[in-house]
Amino acid sequence: MTKEDTVKLISAEGFEFVIDKEAAMVSQTIHNMLTSPGSFAETEHGEVTFPEISTTILEKICQYFYWHLQFASGKETEFTIEPELTLELMMAANYLHT
Repeated sequence: MTKEDTVKLISAEGFEFVIDKEAAMVSQTIHNMLTSPGSFAETEHGEVTFPEISTTILEKICQYFYWHLQFASGKETEFTIEPELTLELMMAANYLHT
């Protein structure tokens, strides 16, 4: 996998998640950040920083991106969300348009 095939998502605490670009594109917000014309830092470096999203929530979002790709390809599995993460996860999902 090349650098062009991956995206680095950075949480509020600075933790970095390197995921497949295809998975990251599940989010309309991330898709727009990475494909916008012009010389935006996200487009040039393939990195997106989320100063309002904690590491725990961003990790769950990354898991969801991969689950979504599997589900879309016909593999139906359950995606478990811990109750204590629900509110924060809903707010992040609303921002990310996922």
